[in-house]
Amino acid sequence: MRKLQGVITANKMKKTVVVRVDSLAKHAKYLKYYRVSKKFKAHDETNEYQVGDVVIIQETRPLSKEKRWKVVSLVRRLPTVEENAEEMTNL
Repeated sequence: MRKLQGVITANKMKKTVVVRVDSLAKHAKYLKYYRVSKKFKAHDETNEYQVGDVVIIQETRPLSKEKRWKVVSLVRRLPTVEENAEEMTNL
């Protein structure tokens, strides 16, 4: 089973998040690398992941028309507004 790491860009649907996975591709003529991104719809059973979170998704059986991935784990959570405010007052 394939596993990919990406950033959640949308979580407006029930039990579904949209994950953007970035990768590098090499240009055939100029031999330079450029960034390519692709979006995947992934299953989030508990609706716990927010926009901006970095997650690992894993390939799975088809769950709906477009959903073939599920969120396996959280790598890094985006800091919330309250956490940023606390950090600024502690400085």
